Amino acid sequence: MAKRKRLQVVLHQDVRKLGRRDDLVEVAPGYARNYLVPKGFASVATEGVLRQLEQRKEKERQRQLAILQEAENRKQALETIGRFTVKKQVGEGDAIFGTVTPQDVVDVIKETAGQDIDRRSVSLPDDISHLGFYAAEIKLHPEVTAHIEIQVASL
Repeated sequence: MAKRKRLQVVLHQDVRKLGRRDDLVEVAPGYARNYLVPKGFASVATEGVLRQLEQRKEKERQRQLAILQEAENRKQALETIGRFTVKKQVGEGDAIFGTVTPQDVVDVIKETAGQDIDRRSVSLPDDISHLGFYAAEIKLHPEVTAHIEIQVASL
């Protein structure tokens, strides 16, 4: 039995059960000719189209590299400062009123280092209930995490 001919196409957007944007996939010629190409979901993989695809992928790689480098620079800046002080109202036995929240840490970093950080990226220990020093992590990028120290001091 002869093998059916397949056609290579480059997807312009995500197509369920087929691939993601900019993927090079093989499909049946009828599927490409009657559905994917007319709807604008894909184009036939010619030399020019493949060259454009490579250029787009290279630009995206460069952009991702720049984002990673920026995260590394922010990490370096945060770890150079190293310690941030959060002031809280204190009661008996150096116990603080309330808790230290990620938003408190974000506010202190903004005030001290001038960096905007998403509060959801801040990880604090659960047991911050007294004055003292605590380790915290800030996820700046999927591959970059800054480790800083939080000092809880009285107002």
